[in-house]
Amino acid sequence: MGLAWQQGPLAPGAIGRFLVPGRLPERLLFAEPLRRRMRVRFADTWVVDSEDVTLLHEPGRYPVAYFPLGDVSPGILELSDHTTQHRDFGTTAWYTVRAGSDSKPRAAWQHTELPGYAGELTGRIAFAWRAMDAFYEEDQRLVGHAADPYHRIDIRKTSRHLVVRDGGQVIADTKQPLALYESGFAPRWYVPRADVDESALTPVEFQTLCPYKGVCSYYDIGDARRAAWSYLDAWPEVAAVTGFVSFEPDLVEVTRDGSRQRLEPGQGVIPHGIDRNLSLDEARPGWRP
Repeated sequence: MGLAWQQGPLAPGAIGRFLVPGRLPERLLFAEPLRRRMRVRFADTWVVDSEDVTLLHEPGRYPVAYFPLGDVSPGILELSDHTTQHRDFGTTAWYTVRAGSDSKPRAAWQHTELPGYAGELTGRIAFAWRAMDAFYEEDQRLVGHAADPYHRIDIRKTSRHLVVRDGGQVIADTKQPLALYESGFAPRWYVPRADVDESALTPVEFQTLCPYKGVCSYYDIGDARRAAWSYLDAWPEVAAVTGFVSFEPDLVEVTRDGSRQRLEPGQGVIPHGIDRNLSLDEARPGWRP
């Protein structure tokens, strides 16, 4: 979750509500100084390097970083004839990003007719995430999207009794799972490998990348496709779940202390795909450019 996506407080599917007497606007956008150095790389060139980044939280979208035009390297931006209309900010101009002999059309944009209330974005430009080779905070590559300061993960040990079944077969039975609480999601329960019947798990050639947990591997269970998953080499911040297995309660039967678990509304992840030129090595813990 972030401030304005998944089930965050400014998202269309917010799980909570503001306790105010009147109606809030249908769309609430929030801009704030990032207060972190961010750099963008394209075609072996640092196209922008800035400590004056504004982060825009727009309902239903991942956060987007806006850079001062003065921090963009000279000759990088080429204004195109293409424009679009943003529902809140009006006319948006699009740029080709060019570095050496490489170029990418419609790879950056600027809102050129901003209303007075959106002055924080005046004179700023954003770069399309997948059009660029990589985004960095200091020397560490970011993946998926700009880091959202409102996203949090807490992992707690618990003695809850968790049982996973596929039909009549017990797939997992544990009294020492880990509860993973992630902003905007219902709790997810992770089972130690020692308490899982691994013969019931069929690895599949499919992986996803979580910007906060790392590379995720999946398993089929009988006819239930991708019914289980595991972070085999989770990032240091969530290392406690490394190798543990979690299960989809809408695909197999998951009970906690005898109570059947269900997939809660808004639990599905908004996909963002894999970053351009991202290798799996770069998504491993401890990788540095």
